[in-house]
Amino acid sequence: MATDTVAPEIKNEDSARGFGFVLTAYLMWGVLPLYMKALGHIPAMEVIAHRILWSIPVAGAVLLALGRMGNVKAALSNPRTVAMASLTATLVTINWGTYVWAIGAGHSLDAALGYFINPLFSIALGSLLLKEKMAPAQIVAIGLAAAAVVILTIKAGTLPWVALTLTFSWGFYGFFRKTLPVGANQGFFLEVLLLCIPATLYIVYLEARGEGHLYRTGLTDTALLLGCGLITALPLMIFANGAKLLKLSTVGIMQYIVPTMVFLIAVFLFKEPFGTTQMIAFSLIWAGLALYSWSMLRRSRTR
Repeated sequence: MATDTVAPEIKNEDSARGFGFVLTAYLMWGVLPLYMKALGHIPAMEVIAHRILWSIPVAGAVLLALGRMGNVKAALSNPRTVAMASLTATLVTINWGTYVWAIGAGHSLDAALGYFINPLFSIALGSLLLKEKMAPAQIVAIGLAAAAVVILTIKAGTLPWVALTLTFSWGFYGFFRKTLPVGANQGFFLEVLLLCIPATLYIVYLEARGEGHLYRTGLTDTALLLGCGLITALPLMIFANGAKLLKLSTVGIMQYIVPTMVFLIAVFLFKEPFGTTQMIAFSLIWAGLALYSWSMLRRSRTR
């Protein structure tokens, strides 16, 4: 078992290596709708079960190669850590399930909206729960996002629940994930490890009833389901290592790559309707994000 050493001080500066890692992860997440669309004929819960199950060997192999498996064993022996990991695992499952369903059901624009709103929701969450002080520009940005949600709600007659579910689940996941006393890679492995028993039981149940897609519906489905481990674990681990080599402000600005790519795929490849109401709502969100980015960069330069 590898012994843990004191981590070196992380410099608050950008590096080309870190930029390359984070950009690669964001590009992989950005094209994920294409992969999920290919799985659109498979129920979302079955896809999520396979994402969980096949992430374990990928994440486990990385941790073994890095000699970090001892951290996971220590975490499993701590009831509080296990309880907190169970909560974050539940939140990320809700997020994954909503996202997979949205792509397959033709709601990719709603998914993009949710991830555009997320940074602004995280600011509000930090202010409410951590008493973090918001800059005036950030308050205005949150107001613009709220206005966009109101406009979409009035037009549709119902809340944009896909976007809000993605926003809330990912926002609270990030909030509680900060309290998990393990590294990013170890934390992800711990989460999927805790979820693997129900996921495996569900897959076995579906296959036994002849309703599963792992063996019954051809090699294409089998390959896509087995590949869920790579497309889930690989970008997350690449991002975790790259984020340590960049300024927080740089990571914050780059995070718009993913919803922008999802938005473009939804409109130009999936041909989802994008009318006047959606244009107004997204314009409000983009204006809010521009204010948020300007405020964040200004604070970074001041510091």
